[in-house]
Amino acid sequence: MATAPTLAQTSDLRTWVDQRYAELMARCRAAGVPLHDDAGVAERIRRTLLASDYAFEIWKRHPQLLAPEGLELMRSSATASARIEALRLGEDEAACMAALRRFRHAEALRLVFRDVNGLDTLEETLSGTSALYEELLDAALGWAERALAARYGEARDEAGARQQLVVLGFGKLGGGELNFSSDIDLVFAYPRGGQSDGARGLDNGEYFARLGRQLVRLLNEPTVDGLCARVDLRLRPFGSVGRLALSFAAMEQYYQSEGRDWERYAWIKARPVAGERHAGKQLLELLRPFVYRRYLDYTAFAGLREMKALIDAEVARRELDGNLKLGPGGIREIEFIVQLIQLIRGGREPSLRVRGLLPALAACEARGHIGAARARGLREAYRFLRWLENRVQMLRDAQTHDVPDDPATRERIALAMGRAGWGAVAVELAHHRAVVSEEFAAVLVPEGGRAARVPQADAVLWRQACDGALEADALVAAGFVPAEEVVDTLAKLPQAATVRAMSPRARAQLDRLMPQFIAAARAGSAPVPCLLRLCRLVQAVARRASYLALLEEQPAARERLARLFADSAFLAERVIAQPLLLDDVLDPRIEQLPLKRADISAEIARVLGALDEHEAEFELERLNELKSSLAFRLGLACNDGRAAAVPTARRLAALAESSVHAVLAMAARELIAQHGRLPGDGLGFAVLGYGSLGGGELGFASDLDLVFVFDGGRAHAQSDGARPLDGARWYLRLAQRVINWLTALTRAGRLYEVDTRLRPDGSKGLLVSSLDAFVAYQQGRAWTWEHQALLRARPVAGDAALGARLTAVRREVLAVPRDPAAVRAEVSAMRRRWRAERDRSDAQRLDLKQAAGALLDIEFALQGLVLAHAAQHPALLATTATTAWIEACRDAGLLDDYQARVLADAHASLLRRALACTLDLRPRLAPRDAGLERLCAGVRDVTGALGFVF
Repeated sequence: MATAPTLAQTSDLRTWVDQRYAELMARCRAAGVPLHDDAGVAERIRRTLLASDYAFEIWKRHPQLLAPEGLELMRSSATASARIEALRLGEDEAACMAALRRFRHAEALRLVFRDVNGLDTLEETLSGTSALYEELLDAALGWAERALAARYGEARDEAGARQQLVVLGFGKLGGGELNFSSDIDLVFAYPRGGQSDGARGLDNGEYFARLGRQLVRLLNEPTVDGLCARVDLRLRPFGSVGRLALSFAAMEQYYQSEGRDWERYAWIKARPVAGERHAGKQLLELLRPFVYRRYLDYTAFAGLREMKALIDAEVARRELDGNLKLGPGGIREIEFIVQLIQLIRGGREPSLRVRGLLPALAACEARGHIGAARARGLREAYRFLRWLENRVQMLRDAQTHDVPDDPATRERIALAMGRAGWGAVAVELAHHRAVVSEEFAAVLVPEGGRAARVPQADAVLWRQACDGALEADALVAAGFVPAEEVVDTLAKLPQAATVRAMSPRARAQLDRLMPQFIAAARAGSAPVPCLLRLCRLVQAVARRASYLALLEEQPAARERLARLFADSAFLAERVIAQPLLLDDVLDPRIEQLPLKRADISAEIARVLGALDEHEAEFELERLNELKSSLAFRLGLACNDGRAAAVPTARRLAALAESSVHAVLAMAARELIAQHGRLPGDGLGFAVLGYGSLGGGELGFASDLDLVFVFDGGRAHAQSDGARPLDGARWYLRLAQRVINWLTALTRAGRLYEVDTRLRPDGSKGLLVSSLDAFVAYQQGRAWTWEHQALLRARPVAGDAALGARLTAVRREVLAVPRDPAAVRAEVSAMRRRWRAERDRSDAQRLDLKQAAGALLDIEFALQGLVLAHAAQHPALLATTATTAWIEACRDAGLLDDYQARVLADAHASLLRRALACTLDLRPRLAPRDAGLERLCAGVRDVTGALGFVF
């Protein structure tokens, strides 16, 4: 039959498609293939012919694919895995290769047919293509294994265990998003060395190299049936010159010593696609630290730039500006945007370790690293670019990412995509590429940190410091007064051991960074303290290139860091001690503060649940990191006025409560594993928070006042483990473990200091009390000041049922009728004693907590009112917080509106000043001023009117 006319020879495209359709019909008749030519089938075949010359050629060579069973295959939504059992590979190599190629052509035709006719989404087409090649790999590998074993036996390790090849898929195959005519990037590995057990034994390295070569030949060798798959092995260690297959140990050694940044990007998508998949997962776990670093890794920018520079050079050399994959605004740039976030943060956020681009983009959006509008733009661009790329490749089964130059072919592609013509496609393509280019440029904007002009005068200062020639006069002229300590610090910094040990690349980063720091410190509110702290930070992070990269790459981070180091000594010291907090200085999600205990608890559960290793040591360290991060964010918000003092104190208390809850759960789990469970429902153990924690108003540096209570009915019961304990000892060990873990010093710091002296009988009493003993003490032996403390107590962790009983006990104890005059006298006496012992006020400064009219006067007065009147007004016991008590006392008529307003305003203002002192690492002593004196005088007037003599 004559070759179908080209579009250039045909003005009527429909006529041209009809001619091709008629040729297929003739082929079917000649082959005796029945084709049910109803309108629906005919139209779908015509649409396929319009979109794909490849489909036309396959149908021409295999007209049986147009028979009813062939069309049924076209309509099937099941991937190739549902039909792989029908694939029969011949005994000889040629028959095997022919069978593989026929299967591939039939399944590829199904993918074209369904895509062109809108029966599959883009995602289904890409995942279906990936599934097809996985099945082909598995089938070909099985044939090659049998052929090799017949000659050389099976590979064994030194212990005699059978060894199998692991086939790792990279790129789009690894991500399950393979385009229609893509090559498949593979790497071969095997678990351990050894030798095959045949009569002609081979070393495992040679054995698996031969197996890999045979596999590639089965798929990649051209035959009369074409190719089965284009295979690329250049991603293996040492690339094209490297060995074809390596043991796991050799792989690990290579990536530890030789691995490059671009290889980390490649391994993001790696997954076992054939062979011993379980062992493949073990290899991925072994190499995970190479791909995903423990700390936030801004060195990933360098790898991105290197790869982008190589790609840009290739694009320029080969004139590939219009390339859908590599050109500006192309698919690769979208991948880089997402993968950069994955590499920077994936070590700490396992939810980002996603292989496919669209799922990874969704994970980045869900975690707030890419905003919803940006994510939507990237998602739409990716889908369009991949759709167009697939249609270009489906046209002739060509491995190309370039849109054809031929205008007629472009029209075909456009019409097959449902567009009016190529002009419409070109407009849409230009729009999406512009979006991607803008987003990618925004990602690389931080390079402005490296490319930005270094302040010359400050560069001179830094060079003088490095040369030992820095003079105080020069620093004074530069705005650093007094200059002596700065001169000394800058001169010592280049000589520090950590700085001298820096690599040349890191030292170059430091030399670019320090003039920027000098300039940023000078522009702030406290140049000298700021620069001194920045120098200490540099010394702390000199061994970690990732942190230097962050500070160099992110000008916004530098500026915010300098402001923070000038304004808050407390937060600056936190960053210096835990450089991990640098990410919180930069994080665009900084405004998204967790507001409620439930939110914080959910975040803690999510982070701990996502850990790769569920051991107490790792969980405790990660909990410390998260607690530090959240507390630091609260400090930032309070420091720059985004959060008021009272809400900040409440959130800090919620964070502490959630941390205690998490530590108790970890401690109970470990104790149960060692000694078993005690009989009964629930844990039978509760943690009471007293003081600031109980009152829900914690400070940034507050310790935790904790009391532990257990269900006394289980005191003599035995736990059911291999090493049983009686209940009393079981609960004692649980409390000890909670305290130890809350106070343990980890690499991420410690959670909290803990004070247990408010337990019954104080430091002389038992660490853990039974419920009955706790009740007996509170009802019979507790002092009035201990009932004051009990007013602030509430369950913060543990058994909910026991916590409810403790809440009821608190009400019963505190609701006992009391003589108001006696309560006022005792509370007043205790307050005077505390002031005499602890008030640090002097003529110039006022102790915000202990001074007359300060925070403790408010607390003691409210506690006295509640103790004196709880019997008549039980609602007073419904809360433990100062602000809520003020409202409750007003509602009960114990305070008038004016008194309540005075106390509430004073409490909020004094608390704000106290938190500001903490953030500046100052004692809670404020300079006396008219406003402060007025607040305290108002409190003294109110407490005096209430009958308290403080």
